Amino acid sequence: MLRRLSVENYALIDRLEMELDPHLNIITGETGAGKSILLGALGLLLGNKNDGATLKDATRNCVIDGLFDLAGRGMESFFDTNDLDYADLCAVRRIITPAGKSRAFIGDIPVQLAQLREFGSRLLDIHSQHRNFILSSEEFRTSALDTFAGNAALLGRYEKQYAELTNLRRELTVLRNEAGNSRKDEEWLRYQVEELTGADLREGEQAELEAELAVLEHAEEIGEALAGLRNALDAEEVGVLSRLKTVETSLLHLRGTYPQGAEAAARIRSVIEELKDLGASAAADSERLDADPERLRKVGERLNTIYTLEQKHRAEGLPELIALRDRYAARLASIVRGDERIAALEKRLSEASGQAEALAAQLHDARRKAAPAFEKRILATLSRLGMADTVFRVGLDDSGPLARTGRDSVSFLFTANRNTAPQPVERIASGGELSRVMLALKALLAERMQLPTILFDEIDTGVSGRIADAMGEIICSLAAAMQVVDITHLPQVASKGDTHFVVYKRDGETRIARLTPEERVTEIAKMLSGSELTPAALEQARILLGR
Repeated sequence: MLRRLSVENYALIDRLEMELDPHLNIITGETGAGKSILLGALGLLLGNKNDGATLKDATRNCVIDGLFDLAGRGMESFFDTNDLDYADLCAVRRIITPAGKSRAFIGDIPVQLAQLREFGSRLLDIHSQHRNFILSSEEFRTSALDTFAGNAALLGRYEKQYAELTNLRRELTVLRNEAGNSRKDEEWLRYQVEELTGADLREGEQAELEAELAVLEHAEEIGEALAGLRNALDAEEVGVLSRLKTVETSLLHLRGTYPQGAEAAARIRSVIEELKDLGASAAADSERLDADPERLRKVGERLNTIYTLEQKHRAEGLPELIALRDRYAARLASIVRGDERIAALEKRLSEASGQAEALAAQLHDARRKAAPAFEKRILATLSRLGMADTVFRVGLDDSGPLARTGRDSVSFLFTANRNTAPQPVERIASGGELSRVMLALKALLAERMQLPTILFDEIDTGVSGRIADAMGEIICSLAAAMQVVDITHLPQVASKGDTHFVVYKRDGETRIARLTPEERVTEIAKMLSGSELTPAALEQARILLGR
C-alpha cells in the first residue's frame, strides 16, 4: 500500500505531502483545485510518460516520492528478477529535469520506466470514468472472468503450452522456408554428388596415374635404353662386368707381390656387385615394360575423367575436387536431415496442439461454470446501485483458432431495460451506467486480485441520493480489506472515509490538507450546500459522519 506521497515542482504544485491511511482515503476539492494534477503526479511515480508540461518552475527538478509498504505482497520475485534490494518499506522516486530528462529509482537503485510501470501495476489500480473504455478490451473481460473463476493456475498452464505451440509453429515455418530454398538446389546437388561419388576419387591417384602414363607412352624408348644398359654390363668379353672380373682376378694374383692389389680387387668386387644389382633391376623393368595398349587406354581414360571433373568444377587439383565432393554430400545430407527434422517437428507440433486444445477446453468449461455466479454477483451490486432492471450476461463464443487466452471470445452483454435485448456493454451503456458496471466489477475482482491499493477517480459522477450512498457503502466495504483512495464530489461517499484530504488552490498553487474531524464536518457541509454553510447542511454533515 501507499504510505506517503510527496510532490515537488509539478504543474501547479510547488510542494505537497500526504500520509495515507491503510483503508479508505477520501480526496475532495472544488473543480479546478488540482485533483487531476495530483493524479497526474501519481501516474508519473508509477511509470507514466512525461507529458512535457511537468515543471512549475522551469529551473528546478520535478521530484515525486512515494513510500510503499510491501509486507505480505509477494513482491520479492519482482525484486529478484530485476536485481533490486527488497525491503518491506520501499521508497520510489521519479525525477524530471528542466531539460525534460527522466530518472526513476526503486529503493535508491536506478530503473527503467518499464520496470517502474510493472512495479506500479502490481501495487495500485487506478480507475476513473474516463477509463471505462477498458470494457472494450476483450483481454480485460477475459481476465475478469478468469480472476473470478480462479483460473490462474489453469491459465498459466495453458499460456505455457500456447507459448510452446507458438514457438514450434515459428520454428517449423523457418525450417519449411529453409527447406523450400534448399530444394531448389537439391536435384542439382544430388546429380553432382552422384557424379563425383561415382568417379571413386582417391587421394594421390592423379599423380600415380600421370607417372604411369608417362612410362607407358615412352615404353619403347625406355626398353631400348634398358637393353643398352644390360648389353653394356653383360656382353661377353666386351661387357663391363666381364672386363671388371678379369681385372679383379689379375689383382688377386698379384696380392703376394703387390699387397695393394688385394684392396683394389675388393673395391672392384663392390663395384661389380652394384652393377650386377643395376643390371638385375634393368632386367626386371624390361620384363614389366612390355607394351600394353589396353593399360595405356585405361590410364588415359581415367586421367581424362579426372581432368574433365576438375575443369567442370574449376578445381585446382584432385584434393580440391575431393573436398568439393564432400561439401556437396554434406549439403545434400543436410537437406535430407531437414526433411527428417520437419517431420519430427510436425509430430511435436501436433502433440503440443492437442495438449493446448485440451487445456483450452478446460478453460472454457471453467469459464462456463463460473459465468452464472459472476453474472449474479454483478447484478446484485448493480441492483444496490439503482439498476434493478438490468440484464447482465457473460457471452462465451468460439473465437476460432487458439489464442493467448484460449479459444473463447468473452463479451459482457448488458441492458438497463429488461424489455430490450442485451448488447455488448461498451456499445449500449451510458457513461453513468458504465461507471456503475465498472464499480461492480472492481468490487468483485478486488476480493480475488489482492491489490494493495485501488484508486477511484470520480467514478461517482452523475449519481446522487440513495445511489450515491450505496456507492459509498460498496467503496467502504472494499476498504475493509485493502487501501482505497477515492476522489469524489459526493458527500455521501466522502463521509465514509477513514481519512479525508481536501485539495485547494491558494496564490495560484495547488495544495492539500488532511482534515480534522471538525474540518470534515465543514467540508461535507460545503459539498451538501455549496460555499454558503447553513445549519441544516452542518447538521446533515454530522449525520452522514455518524456524529
